[in-house]
Amino acid sequence: MRTLILRTVTPLLVSVMLLFSVFVLLRGHNEPGGGFIGGLIAVSAFAIQGIAFGVPEVRRAMQFNPMAISGFGLFMAAASGLFSLAMGAPFLTGFWTSPSLFGITVDISTVLFFDIGVYLVVVGSITAIALALEEG
Repeated sequence: MRTLILRTVTPLLVSVMLLFSVFVLLRGHNEPGGGFIGGLIAVSAFAIQGIAFGVPEVRRAMQFNPMAISGFGLFMAAASGLFSLAMGAPFLTGFWTSPSLFGITVDISTVLFFDIGVYLVVVGSITAIALALEEG
């Protein structure tokens, strides 16, 4: 189903979906959402791009092997838990800091890094599965 209309609309749709997935990821540790749902939205964007342009275009757009993305996400999620062990707290205990960047206070936490890790695991693994199914 590689129609002209789909190929024309897909770049805009993919951009909006990826931006929305990052929004859902970043609001997830305070409100509903998070890494899993944000990752599924990103995978949906890549699936639409695969339908419109084919698997090679999606692989070129991702720039990294999807399983490498998944592995880095798993490392990031585990590292956020190991940080709490290094601080003498139970595994996956959340720590927060609020540095000031250019006069703007930013809340950074180990919970956020865990959510980003989950996001990358979902994006990498589900995209790898979807691309394998699309190629076959």
